Amino acid sequence: MLDFDTARSQLIDAALPVRKTETVSLTEGVGRTLCSAITSPIDVPGFDNSAMDGYALHISDFDKMPERFPVVQRIAAGQTGSQLGPDEAARIFTGAPVPEGANVVVPQEHTEAANNHIRLTQPIVPLQHIRRRGEDIQATAVIIAAGTRLTPAHLALAASVGVSQLEVFAKLKVAILFTGDELTEPGQPLAPGAIYNSNRYAIRALLDKLGCEVIDMGIVRDSAQATREALQHASTLADVIVTCGGVSVGEEDHVKAAVQALGQLNLWQIAMKPGKPLAYGKVGHADFIGLPGNPVSAFVTFVLMARPFLLKRMGVANLDTHSIPAVAGFDWPKPDRRREFLRAGFERNDQGAWVLNIWPNQGSGVMSSVAWADGLIDVPPNTAIQQGDTVQYIPFSDLMG
Repeated sequence: MLDFDTARSQLIDAALPVRKTETVSLTEGVGRTLCSAITSPIDVPGFDNSAMDGYALHISDFDKMPERFPVVQRIAAGQTGSQLGPDEAARIFTGAPVPEGANVVVPQEHTEAANNHIRLTQPIVPLQHIRRRGEDIQATAVIIAAGTRLTPAHLALAASVGVSQLEVFAKLKVAILFTGDELTEPGQPLAPGAIYNSNRYAIRALLDKLGCEVIDMGIVRDSAQATREALQHASTLADVIVTCGGVSVGEEDHVKAAVQALGQLNLWQIAMKPGKPLAYGKVGHADFIGLPGNPVSAFVTFVLMARPFLLKRMGVANLDTHSIPAVAGFDWPKPDRRREFLRAGFERNDQGAWVLNIWPNQGSGVMSSVAWADGLIDVPPNTAIQQGDTVQYIPFSDLMG
């Protein structure tokens, strides 16, 4: 069997980023991949301004300050004040430009006001509570790198420097199809031996969250002709084709033969659990990824293997999956020779501390374990776990975001 990291690297190496680009507005940018870096045309802030509601002061000598300061002007956000003379004060509000001559801002709660004068009630230091021009962003600085998958925070950052249009990679078109005469759509009665097609809704939702343009081709029945026709048609519509099931050696598994006839296929046995079988190849000009048919295997293989492949195809530069150390609240006494990914969730132990526990049934068909879990524990081959051990945890927020 192929090592997990080796298989993942080989799959990612085969991914070629899309070349087509388009320009979108900020409101259409979330989840898209930036193809050209954004540099700031301005300083942010664009002027020295107050970080507090209070008073801007011109202190002529911090060692010999007067007992009281006359308040000579009032400056609200969006207004510009006049120059302050020595030992004068200006009433000022958060975000308002600091007037020329001011060298400190004092919060209003640290003052006492009477007869258009203020008295300080707390010690001060030079330049306190003044946001300096360019302290956040300086003009010409790169604020968002090419290859960044844009979040709401990135859109706000672009807006803060006046950028209204974004050059992004075109959406990746992904066709999905599901093979098997046993599959039935939810809402329909089950025939003897039939199962509901849960993979369709998991994989489609994962692709939607990635920002792909999903071409849902539904269920393909177990026939060589139907399978070949469906794959041929998908290859004319999509950049990538994703299937679930049908790539094993069974007589009714027609996907393998159809892909080989229409293009090329690599069938990998990966040393991971769940999700050992994975297929990669080409159908015409479209990439092909064949996921295992068991629901948990399909889900885990998608988030760990197919997702980084698709992200690279989308032009994303950073494909790292981050694991964090956490404390195990369970025993795992019988390790496997394969690398295991256990469905786990945080719970409080008897001492009130947060620990990771696992779903009692880790079978590859137990989708309830995925719905319950917060993420996956990455267990190296031949590794036992005892309560209190430190384990590496990959949250679903990283794998499904």
